[in-house]
Amino acid sequence: MRNFILGVIITLLLLFLGGLAIATLGFLPTTADSTPPKMERRLAMSAMDASMERHAPRVTSPVPPTDDNLIDGMKIYTMNCAGCHGNLDNKPSPFGGSFYPPVPQLIIHPMDDPEWHIYYAVRTGIRYTGMPAWNKTLTEQEMWKVTTFLTRIEKLPPAVQDYWKKSFAVAPPVASPDGEEHGHHQ
Repeated sequence: MRNFILGVIITLLLLFLGGLAIATLGFLPTTADSTPPKMERRLAMSAMDASMERHAPRVTSPVPPTDDNLIDGMKIYTMNCAGCHGNLDNKPSPFGGSFYPPVPQLIIHPMDDPEWHIYYAVRTGIRYTGMPAWNKTLTEQEMWKVTTFLTRIEKLPPAVQDYWKKSFAVAPPVASPDGEEHGHHQ
């Protein structure tokens, strides 16, 4: 039994050292324009979700979803987020796909994460993705306003939808009762 356990430990140690050697000798691709392997995508997304679950406090927004706050959130998004995550013209960002991993296009594919999750990502950033921590640039109020906007992007009140249409000459995405997006893909 002792030899078996020693064999398992040596095997694990060799696998670890082999992986370390592959990584440090430059055999892993580090280019931002290559497609990540499925295993890497799964591992990265699982690690990010697990980290959010463990570290992000389940806080409730102190910013009510009023028309003014949603419009402010839309403006903050346009000024700070649209360059990477897609503008309100319903077109993908011209360089969002140049990142590794590619940047989520939040207007074309709105998020369905809880508000606390989005706020935490905005506030603290996401390591190894190019997503900065906005808590050094935006106020708490501004981060909550953009979070409030992003969590309600498919169910904006009529006045906010009108502001979007007047400002960007396109309709915002709208969720139908069946959960499908309408208003910008067709």
